[in-house]
Amino acid sequence: MSQGKVLMPRTLMLSVIRGVALRGLAVTAAIGVLCLAAPMVFAAEKFAAPEASQAPAAVGAGSLTQVTLSLLLVLGIVFAAAWVTRRLRGFGKFGNGALHVVTEIAVGTKERVVLVQVGKQQLLIGVAPGRVSTLHVLDEPVTPQTPSNPVAPADGSTPQHPTDFKSILKRSLGL
Repeated sequence: MSQGKVLMPRTLMLSVIRGVALRGLAVTAAIGVLCLAAPMVFAAEKFAAPEASQAPAAVGAGSLTQVTLSLLLVLGIVFAAAWVTRRLRGFGKFGNGALHVVTEIAVGTKERVVLVQVGKQQLLIGVAPGRVSTLHVLDEPVTPQTPSNPVAPADGSTPQHPTDFKSILKRSLGL
């Protein structure tokens, strides 16, 4: 095995593929349901060929409003599907818990460093578009330091809270 390359066990690779496939299946099913529901929503007006005696109707404010509302509906559905997909990030995780992401940090717009626990061993992995590489195999497992609840200082001043957005959001959500 050459340095810097780690082969993924087959079961790990299959569980990752299953998770991605289930997420894709959930999104596809949601889009399918919306496509099946669309005719019922827009079935208020029947489509028919215009009679020969009728003059062509001019495009008015009603048509423009209908097109605009339809576009807003489609955009809303797309954003809702994206939001649901992000919220279900952990959906479809399989396995017996042998693989666990301990912590991760973004080092660029698309690059991340991830600390992964595999059994009793921890790996520091660099993830970039189209590439995953092992940066270091840790000899001793590292436990991430979780910020404890702030305790009021003995001098009576206000407690120090974390100022980064992620911890403020977690605290506001009660996580």
